[in-house]
Amino acid sequence: MAVNGSIEGERRRRELVELARTAGEISIEQAATQFDVSTMTIRRDLEMLEVEGSVRRVRGGAVPATGPRSYDERLATRGSAKRAIARKALDLVPRRGAIALDASTTVNALAEMLGDHGALTACTNSVQTFELLARLGGVEAQLTGGAHEAITGSLVGPIANAGARLLHTRVFFTSSDGISPEGGTSEASLAEAEVKRHLAQSADATVLCADSSKLGKRSTGMALELSAVSTLITELDPADPRLDPYRDLVEIR
Repeated sequence: MAVNGSIEGERRRRELVELARTAGEISIEQAATQFDVSTMTIRRDLEMLEVEGSVRRVRGGAVPATGPRSYDERLATRGSAKRAIARKALDLVPRRGAIALDASTTVNALAEMLGDHGALTACTNSVQTFELLARLGGVEAQLTGGAHEAITGSLVGPIANAGARLLHTRVFFTSSDGISPEGGTSEASLAEAEVKRHLAQSADATVLCADSSKLGKRSTGMALELSAVSTLITELDPADPRLDPYRDLVEIR
């Protein structure tokens, strides 16, 4: 019986890790209901998973552990939220001029919606987004260049940073691994954080596109202060109280 219980616990913890990765967060109460166990059992599971480095505990639950995740893994996470954010962001894309897009899957969802957008130049440090943009009519796609970061799929390093500075853009669309009112945006990769700073410095305005699981979270590399961000777009209703800490800092959509 003890062996069976141990096997069941291992299975549950594997599913908890997968839930954290796909949903972006775990609620202790919801997980206890889903797995038909006590909240104390879930707390012990999360303690073990945090020691293993699989999750990071937060009040009321846990979020995925910080660290670069593959492009495909990020692409499969919170897809409906990313599409909702992209639809809101589409209104801020100019018909002409230049824009910059980071290597996030959230901003890639925006690129998928661009279509024929007139005389628009779009620069990105994402190989995947560049390939998507290159197939669009009316969009001149530019790639920053740089070293390919195998896990995230983004281009980073001195050449990417230099490429990010070469083009003056009207809007930089970016996401982040974490957002806090005090610390601004943060990334799992220090190199990714650096190239985003250069892209933001070359833009007239920076639009932060991030789903609600990123709110209140801090990751390894500090990227942008919120004073450098003009607009925050999430999948939430702008009146949602979860956005209250950011209202005096950025425009919310």
